[in-house]
Amino acid sequence: MDNIVANLLTSPFLWLTIVILYTLKKGIYFVPQNRGYVIYTLGKYTKTLSAGLNFLIPYVQTVAADRNLKEQSLEIISQPAITKDNITLEIDGILFMKVTDAAAATNNITDYKTSVVQLAMTSMRNAIGSMELDECFQNRDAINAQILGAMTEATAPWGVMVTRYEIKDITPPQTIREDMEKQMTAEREKRSVILTAEGVKTSAITEAEGLKQARVLDAEAAKAEQVLAAEATKESQILEATGKAEAIRLVADADANALEVVGSAANTEQGKAAVTLTLAQDAITAHRAIASESTIVLTDGKTGDNIANTVAQAIAVSSSLKL
Repeated sequence: MDNIVANLLTSPFLWLTIVILYTLKKGIYFVPQNRGYVIYTLGKYTKTLSAGLNFLIPYVQTVAADRNLKEQSLEIISQPAITKDNITLEIDGILFMKVTDAAAATNNITDYKTSVVQLAMTSMRNAIGSMELDECFQNRDAINAQILGAMTEATAPWGVMVTRYEIKDITPPQTIREDMEKQMTAEREKRSVILTAEGVKTSAITEAEGLKQARVLDAEAAKAEQVLAAEATKESQILEATGKAEAIRLVADADANALEVVGSAANTEQGKAAVTLTLAQDAITAHRAIASESTIVLTDGKTGDNIANTVAQAIAVSSSLKL
């Protein structure tokens, strides 16, 4: 058994087979998706292998670098930056980048990730230095855009494209934070006072409008009541006038009927005698009333002092009415 093993180890065929298999392995490469293999031929860049099955010349061509072509995120650690109004801020962020040219990322830069991070720090300091403190808090999008624009131009020769940059946190000094908290408290109190005043104003306006509407409605109601009262008074007066007119008419009709009856009765012999008697009685009553009121009685000289003369005058009057 030992002799067989010794013969195999010393067999040229075995060693030739091993060399051939190793050579084939060195010449065949399966490149995964979103990877880029940078190939050097005798130390000089030749090509970049794409995804799939690829063949190389063993011992002549080698894989110098394996680059990830997917989008990657790099964290920018917190660092100080001085604003335009000389306030020191602690700022951190995150950037997203991807390798677009594996050969350039290998040949034109030693470590593209470290270089991109250092460039992001420098660009962020420059962007913060061009703004005041309030602008830094209010214009994060502008800062991100400024950093992204600077990095896009600088990283193009490296075969790297920065797709997005975002500031995660801006931390001012403790004294500035205290001043900002006081300012925010004052702003909240100011807004509260303004909102309270607006509420009081709105309430007063609403109340005034309500009083105005109530007065208008009261005036309209009083006017309507006056109109109804006037209409009722008018109707009452009309009814009262109508009633009086009807009463006068009825009285006139009764008087006319009475006169007609009296005239008809007086036109007879008995009527005439009754009229004469009535006139005599009225004359006697009149003389009696005058005599009771005064001791002096004035006459026209034609009538006598006794009742016979008065009766005779009453008869004379009755005869004059015989027409």
